[in-house]
Amino acid sequence: MQFTRRKLLATVAAALAAPMVAPRFAFAQEAPIKVGILHSLSGTMAISETTLKDTMLMLIEAQNAKGGVLGRKLEAVVVDPASDWPLFAEKARELLTVSKVDVMFGCWTSVSRKSVLPVIEELNGLLFYPVQYEGEESSKNVFYTGAAPNQQAIPAVDYYLNELGVQKFALLGTDYVYPRTTNNILESYLISKGIPKEDIFVNYTPFGHSDWSKIVADVVALGADGKKVGVVSTINGDANIGFYKELAAAGVTADKLPVVAFSVGEEELSGLDTTNLVGHLAAWNYFMSADTPENAAFIKEWKAFIKDDKRVTNDPMEAHYIGFNMWVNAVTAAGTTAVDPVIDAMVGQKFPNLTGGVAEMLPNHHLTKPVLIGEIRADGQFDIISQTEPVPGDAWTDFLPASAVLESDWKDLKCGMYNTETKTCVQLTSNY
Repeated sequence: MQFTRRKLLATVAAALAAPMVAPRFAFAQEAPIKVGILHSLSGTMAISETTLKDTMLMLIEAQNAKGGVLGRKLEAVVVDPASDWPLFAEKARELLTVSKVDVMFGCWTSVSRKSVLPVIEELNGLLFYPVQYEGEESSKNVFYTGAAPNQQAIPAVDYYLNELGVQKFALLGTDYVYPRTTNNILESYLISKGIPKEDIFVNYTPFGHSDWSKIVADVVALGADGKKVGVVSTINGDANIGFYKELAAAGVTADKLPVVAFSVGEEELSGLDTTNLVGHLAAWNYFMSADTPENAAFIKEWKAFIKDDKRVTNDPMEAHYIGFNMWVNAVTAAGTTAVDPVIDAMVGQKFPNLTGGVAEMLPNHHLTKPVLIGEIRADGQFDIISQTEPVPGDAWTDFLPASAVLESDWKDLKCGMYNTETKTCVQLTSNY
């Protein structure tokens, strides 16, 4: 009995002394890395933003299956700002001070992003913003993974001018900062291209606008003199449903009066009868119809995660995919989730995009992105009819005099508004 007991004790001691063999991808007993997801899950923007929340959950789940980051599990912290712009700021503050997230992925509209900016700059947070926007901004605390105007709006107008022979322009937008600033840039650009100011019609409507009959009639009337009219749409959210339905009801076809949209992709079209929209256009940096192995794998992963073979992918999803993976690589390179070292490690990060080629994060915190023009198909997908090589994103446009002299460089100049004439850094935050 005593021998047996000694033997047992020796066996136990040996077992305790032996190194523990952890299961594959088991996480150390450290606090998880918290990832804030700041997207509207209700209200007028839920039609677009809910999918981005799901995209982030998919990316986080996949990264955890690879072992997390720095050996730590990622934990999603989801909030709903409910398409309420001041609430975005409150939820961002909650994520940073209560939930203590290490990074945030979120916002869609520029007004929501600008609501969040003072909070993340005050608290030195980190935001990845995945949607096309008006430019005219550069924050140390934001990485802009969507398109700047020179990566979407201006190439779309060039397509109208050079390929379709459009002579008159209707700039239709939702009434907030992104459409207004983008249209100011486009109006200046069009005038520089010889389009008379009187041939540029500009109209703004509130979020959720539903009665489009008069506006569509006014746009149709622009072509009464025989000049070809093109619509440039910065209409956001569920207002697009009524707009496209009114186009169809008015018998507007793409060959007579084309529409190019900057905020309508596969997700928005999935809720519409696209029969009468065939041939209308969208300008993005990604379409689900892109024929690449990377895109095929992404679509397969998305449909498996969401458990719905009918669900589509879109451009802001790709922006989150690129931004998230760059953040993972930057954290790995920095060896920490601390904001300042991660910001430094982000500049120069490269990651394959889903349309072929590689995205690179520039010192101005914008990506290089190809510009794609797509034609709406009857099935709600897009035929890609034009694609460029990657274009570096501009934080400040060349087509507004006050901005043409500005440069953003967070790597060497450590400044988001460097005046190239005075050689000084303009120290402004939030409301540039």
